[in-house]
Amino acid sequence: MAVPKRKTSKARKNKRRSNVWKLTAPELVRCPQCNEYKRPHRVCPNCGYYNGRQVIVKEA
Repeated sequence: MAVPKRKTSKARKNKRRSNVWKLTAPELVRCPQCNEYKRPHRVCPNCGYYNGRQVIVKEA
């Protein structure tokens, strides 16, 4: 069975793990009804429309 000859240093360990913690900004698309930015495939929080139909009734 393979056994490491030396201890892995903290720097080497952290370099390997550096890509795990990257954060990406959420993608945003414009709502076709109100032209506000929203997350794709979700109901627009501003107007309540999804896929061309009103899903949530918003007060004006």
